[in-house]
Amino acid sequence: MWLTGRLTPDFKTIADFRKDNGPAIRRTCRQFIALCRQLGLFAHAVAAIDGSKFKAANARDKNFTKASIQRRMEQVEASIERYMAALETADRQDGELAPANSVRLKDKIAALKAQMQAFKAMEAEVHAAPDQQISLTDPDARAMGTSGKGTAIVGYNVQTAVDAQHHLIVAHDVTNVGNDRDQLSNMAGQAKAAMGVEALDVLADRGYFKGEEVLACEPLGITPYVPKPLTSGSKAAGRFGKQDFVYIPEEDAYRCPADQRLTWRFTSAEKGMTLHSYWTSKCAECPLKTQCTTGKERRIKRWEHEAVIDAMQDRLDRAPKSMRVRRATVEHPFGTLKAWMGATHFKTRTLEKVRTEMSLHVLAYNLKRVIAILGARPLMEAMRA
Repeated sequence: MWLTGRLTPDFKTIADFRKDNGPAIRRTCRQFIALCRQLGLFAHAVAAIDGSKFKAANARDKNFTKASIQRRMEQVEASIERYMAALETADRQDGELAPANSVRLKDKIAALKAQMQAFKAMEAEVHAAPDQQISLTDPDARAMGTSGKGTAIVGYNVQTAVDAQHHLIVAHDVTNVGNDRDQLSNMAGQAKAAMGVEALDVLADRGYFKGEEVLACEPLGITPYVPKPLTSGSKAAGRFGKQDFVYIPEEDAYRCPADQRLTWRFTSAEKGMTLHSYWTSKCAECPLKTQCTTGKERRIKRWEHEAVIDAMQDRLDRAPKSMRVRRATVEHPFGTLKAWMGATHFKTRTLEKVRTEMSLHVLAYNLKRVIAILGARPLMEAMRA
């Protein structure tokens, strides 16, 4: 500001620059990562992947889903009943304020009925929408659940892949899908290409676990470390879970807690996956049956590529600190970015513009990180070269 005689651009100049140069801004962000690769900052071929929900410029009241519409309509109905009861009470009262109270209550009831009609019209639009959700301010923003109860936000799911050595964001993306299950191979592939390594170890939390995604990492030269979610209904009910049954590859059979063999019976297809079913005919006479199943026999299903999942679990068992490394690597950048961006994280609207805005933040974060690692002067010299 001193060099330019305090000549500063106004907000519109900055906003227009961001709006008109989206592709160039995203390319600049990628080019800076290429510079970091040339500087040898990615010698440690380990990256952590995570997603976080960032608020959009769309209030929760301006977002409609089937559940939220139903909830709001129930609230309006309750309010109408309450005001109708108050109106009956007002009609029975005497005094100079009684007529004014009656008029005020009738106005409120009329407003609520109009609101109910608007909700019914919106309900029809929500049911007709492709994903049965509508956001009025930012049409691409979506309601997303978070880890805390009652803390859902309307926003975007920001994905990042962070270098485990210097905590640089090597790849990022923005999506309006609220879960991370389909993002593992995509983000890991982007991170591997950005870091320019032959092989890459990738750490992610349980939210990224999906058999098909783990399998897709193998041909890319990516070794994933993703814990399997504990979703066994049997385990929750106090019975043996699938993890209590040991697969024996040479026999293509499972060994149960009672030391019996569950052998292959048939193969089926479910949700596009080929599954093998195993069981034994000795369950009826087993002393542990009540701890195992409520049915005639305990059946175990195995995905045709489950050996990939077993190998990943073996890697996790041999690297017990991997999830601690993941947390220390990838969660801090999210906290830093959200602190910079303020309470309402994104200022722009629609997915493409939000991606540009995120690229600006990631570029600023990486610049500050490299300045802290190398210093400003060496970085300037590298950029000139």
